[in-house]
Amino acid sequence: MTQEAAAEVNVQTRRERSDPLGIACLATIGIVMLAWIAGLVWAAIAFFNWLV
Repeated sequence: MTQEAAAEVNVQTRRERSDPLGIACLATIGIVMLAWIAGLVWAAIAFFNWLV
């Protein structure tokens, strides 16, 4: 025995637009993280070069 819906409701979901401030914030965080990692790698290379 199957039950069918009394009325089908088509609810249009609103697409959220991308937030420019959020994208800029994420991009800034990504650039800072890249610079930080590059600095760590450079420091490690300089240290081991000094060590040897």
